Amino acid sequence: MDELVNGPDSMIEEECCTTSSNGRKSHHSDAVKKNLTTRLNRIEGQIRGIKGLIEKDTYCDDVITQIAATQSAMNSVAKILLEGHLRNCVVERLNEGDTEVIDEVLVTIQKLMKK
Repeated sequence: MDELVNGPDSMIEEECCTTSSNGRKSHHSDAVKKNLTTRLNRIEGQIRGIKGLIEKDTYCDDVITQIAATQSAMNSVAKILLEGHLRNCVVERLNEGDTEVIDEVLVTIQKLMKK
């Protein structure tokens, strides 16, 4: 987790998740939203590129390499979100005495680790 904290992808924000009348909601800073949106736009382009490779009957190994790069990019987005969630939302809920958030985080991590 140290590389997340100190790495170039680290985008810590002061407030992450709050509870509203409609349920929990995330509040990311404009810088974090811009960073995540830029990354997701790039990933969207990678997906379109993979589709094009398949349509052109590109060699399977080359397509798989591009899929791996796209998965890595998605993992980077997830790491940024998870870091902010742990540092802000989870800490806040624990401070409020809500220990159920630990189970929620464990389920989330299990989902991220599935392959």
